[in-house]
Amino acid sequence: MFGWFQRLLPQSGDFFAMFERHWAACVAASEALERLVGGEGDRAELIASIADREHEADDIIRDVLNEVRQTFLTPFDRNAIVGLIGAMDDTIDEIHACASAIELYDFTVFEPEMKEMAGVIVGAVRLVDEALPLLRKITRSGNQLHELTGRIVAMEGAVDVIHETGLKANFARAKEDGDTVRFIVAREIFKHLEKISDAFEDVANSLDGIAVDHA
Repeated sequence: MFGWFQRLLPQSGDFFAMFERHWAACVAASEALERLVGGEGDRAELIASIADREHEADDIIRDVLNEVRQTFLTPFDRNAIVGLIGAMDDTIDEIHACASAIELYDFTVFEPEMKEMAGVIVGAVRLVDEALPLLRKITRSGNQLHELTGRIVAMEGAVDVIHETGLKANFARAKEDGDTVRFIVAREIFKHLEKISDAFEDVANSLDGIAVDHA
């Protein structure tokens, strides 16, 4: 409602560009995490790269929140903007937390399910990257955005299934070899990977909520 009137009023701050810049950092961080879990590349460099991308995202979310306070007319509801960027930031924060745990516990041998989860995470993050530009033409792209967010939510469900399978295999292995420490640490890494999927699902739900509001 009043969309035509909103377009006539002055706006400051390109929220769309800031969203896309923030998520570009998230894409890079998720790809680095996938390589880390897959045992590819220099371990220390990948962990440092994830930390750098998380710091970049922190700078961008501060810019977004500052613009929300200062902008007279935002492209959509202020609460929706804050909710979306918050969910986006939670995603990269969880990626960073996972990498930090890997570094802290010096975890180097990753279970097949961890690698599979990391791969699904990257796929979902790339779908969000595809979805975000649709916000620029939200009134015409609602159906496409809804379809993409549905796929992202389904990927979160896939991560949950892999997570459960991995935990069961990890427990069975621990019973067999008696390595309690590895069991505990592996469970922690599984938990971090699962939290990333919860976070990107929140991003998808925030995007879908915006699409519904502008249908």
